[in-house]
Amino acid sequence: MNSQEMIDGCKKHTMYTWAATGAVKPIPIERAEGIYFYTPDGQKIIDFNSQLMSVNIGHGHPKVIQAIKDQADELCFAMPASATKVRARTSKLLAEICPGDINTFFFTNGGAESNENAIKMARQFTGRRKILSRYRSYHGATSGSMQMTGDPRRLPNEPGGIGFVKIMDPWPYNYSFGQTDEEIVKNYLIYLEEVIMYEGPDSIAALFVETITGTNGVLPPPKGYFEGVRALLDKYGILLVCDEVMAGFGRSGKLFAFEHYGIVPDMVCMAKGLTSSYLPLGAVGMRDKIAAFFQDNVFMGGLTYNSHPMGLAACEANIQVMLEEKLVENAASLESVMSEEMDLLIEKHPSVKAGRCKGLFGMLDIQKNSQGDLIADYNTTPKAMADLKSALLENGLFTFCRWSHIMCNPPLCITEEQLRDAYAIIDKCLTITDQVFEG
Repeated sequence: MNSQEMIDGCKKHTMYTWAATGAVKPIPIERAEGIYFYTPDGQKIIDFNSQLMSVNIGHGHPKVIQAIKDQADELCFAMPASATKVRARTSKLLAEICPGDINTFFFTNGGAESNENAIKMARQFTGRRKILSRYRSYHGATSGSMQMTGDPRRLPNEPGGIGFVKIMDPWPYNYSFGQTDEEIVKNYLIYLEEVIMYEGPDSIAALFVETITGTNGVLPPPKGYFEGVRALLDKYGILLVCDEVMAGFGRSGKLFAFEHYGIVPDMVCMAKGLTSSYLPLGAVGMRDKIAAFFQDNVFMGGLTYNSHPMGLAACEANIQVMLEEKLVENAASLESVMSEEMDLLIEKHPSVKAGRCKGLFGMLDIQKNSQGDLIADYNTTPKAMADLKSALLENGLFTFCRWSHIMCNPPLCITEEQLRDAYAIIDKCLTITDQVFEG
């Protein structure tokens, strides 16, 4: 097929996520390798968002592909109640690489299902019903994970189930808890404890947080945030669940983002980089105290494809590639390069307000005037940002331009030269937002 035949065929008989099918303009992709993907018509495009912040090791790695082929030859599927070699090996590998006493894993089909099952586990383990989560969050599109989600995608899906309580982030959208990290954390903890008091500590099972807020800002927490939150939750017997679906598996320059912050969550939800999206797989990792509870108590949850051998084979090989090729270390070392490139764009382009990154988890903010107002109101995407996204693609770079933001999340195998090439394309295309800047 050529590009148009591929697009027409897909649009005729399939629906697209988060889109009106009639308006969607899908990118035709024929093959992919490393940090690039290619259209049927031969255009070479830098994947500067790792598709959905998920192809962490890069596209088309032969070791992962071979592991999938080998597993298909051996055993394609076994029911969840069975035991398989790949299940034994992969769960042991995860226990070895996860910090602290996170030694037990419940496998799912993706991130939303990981969060969904963690809700069930938290409620069963604690005997409590309420779940706290933050407004600047995204946790998935299934029922419970969508009700935990704070961003506007949850609104058309409401009303949902009872027992979900939203709290502010340490970085609210239009104001601040303070000027310094110390002041922000102090005021935030006062606020959080007051919410806990209002909701009733004995009714709250868990707080779910994206360790580093993802699509809603790529926002690392202020210094001391997690230590303070961990202590406060422990005071009231509330579990801490870190959603690392996006931030995990090397994206932040650590294997898990919570390693930056001196804590171990009670549960950690994984997907995306768990297999680098070569095959669908998610997991809930839990500390020993929670695993011990379910040794004697039936977990009321199940999935036909729990512990699917093909997904586990991709996971095992993906982790081995990540460790052998030191991709986590590469993400950490290139953080300074990404930060430097962002600073150059801020200096050169009046429409660039700010940039931030942790490892290769980055975002640029675009402003509309010299007062620093963002180019888009909350939950809107202006024409200039849509035009910018189109121009980037025409010049050989794919990423998401959402609201006022440009996402910068390349595969962790990217080189310094390739990273600078990507920012050269962004540099060229930012004239679009500069033209509408009100100086």
